[in-house]
Amino acid sequence: MYECRTLIERYWLDRQTDKELYHQARRDLPKYRRFITEQLGWRIIQNERIIKVEKAPAAAERFMGINTFVDKRDYCLLCALLIYLDDKEDDEPFLLSEMVTFISEQLRQYMEIDWKDFSQRKSLIRVLQFAETMKFLIAHEGKSENLSGGMEQEVLYENTGLSRYFATNFGYDISGFKGYSDFDDYMPEEASGDRGHFRINRVYRKLVSSPALYWQDVNDADALYLKNQRQWIEKNLQEQLGGQLHVHRNCAFFVLDEEHTFGRRHPRDAMLPQLVLLLCGLIYDWVQEGRLVRDEYELIHMTAIQFDDLVTQCRDKYGAGWSKEYRDMPEEKLSASVLDYMTEWLLAAVEEDQIILYPSVAKLRGEYNGDFSPDGDTKPAAPEPTVQEDSLF
Repeated sequence: MYECRTLIERYWLDRQTDKELYHQARRDLPKYRRFITEQLGWRIIQNERIIKVEKAPAAAERFMGINTFVDKRDYCLLCALLIYLDDKEDDEPFLLSEMVTFISEQLRQYMEIDWKDFSQRKSLIRVLQFAETMKFLIAHEGKSENLSGGMEQEVLYENTGLSRYFATNFGYDISGFKGYSDFDDYMPEEASGDRGHFRINRVYRKLVSSPALYWQDVNDADALYLKNQRQWIEKNLQEQLGGQLHVHRNCAFFVLDEEHTFGRRHPRDAMLPQLVLLLCGLIYDWVQEGRLVRDEYELIHMTAIQFDDLVTQCRDKYGAGWSKEYRDMPEEKLSASVLDYMTEWLLAAVEEDQIILYPSVAKLRGEYNGDFSPDGDTKPAAPEPTVQEDSLF
């Protein structure tokens, strides 16, 4: 179980840096190979260097990017860097200046390149630091972050060879794709007659790699498969990953047990996730009191002004227990931070001029213990979460 979770959580297992875990995962691969390749429909790459699961999602979500990247340019620079490294031999040294020259020529026809621009140098630094974290390259002389002062700095790098395993091999032509939705919509011609197989993969992928699986139509194909095969789906997930499958009227969640958690978690021990827990508790109370109304799909629609007011009232009620940063944060910035976190965890969505709260806001909510007082001087412990298993609202 541990090796399967680790392969899903990590990008890969490198024998040089995780030798013991690499060999353990390789020995136990027959125990979980079928779950990964048949239920999840993911490809396993196994050789003398790495073990990697190519984790293609069921649908692209905003949280699935590289979390240290902040601009489209970062991804363009990364692609150019991968092309450059692909022509290098393993352990071959190279200089930053020659790599930058190559990247500039590769991208100049697609975007403006001006290394005098501080924002572009910062973008390059983010890419180089990511490449070092992933062990694509090793800096032997100099530091990538020194580029913030100018491109006169020189750095000697070494190519490790790991970069050639980074990109996903899709097995079909993607040269005509214009956006991420093309990947979501694509289905190979040979698979058009076996849609059931892709439905199985889609359901398992959503449960494993997304915070929630939603549907609105009672005849939704994914929902019907999930409800009809619930026992087997839960059995497979429990055996390979631990946790429980919770199925509700319009959504489903794969909830990990505390001892089996892996990957990014909500909530975690940080102020923003904790105050979102409190906000979800306030939303739940307002629904029970009739102050917020759900539609037939259990969605709550509100304007940005109404959402700002909701966040403000949450701070008025619980702010004494928050850190100074969020207690004193301007209302507009606080609402934006909360909404950004909630959309990332599929608790909310922004559609045109409306904010939509999903039923998952009632799935996991929190409140301070009974000793909490808004006027108290003692900072309370973290909110105690409540998990709704059978019903939501």
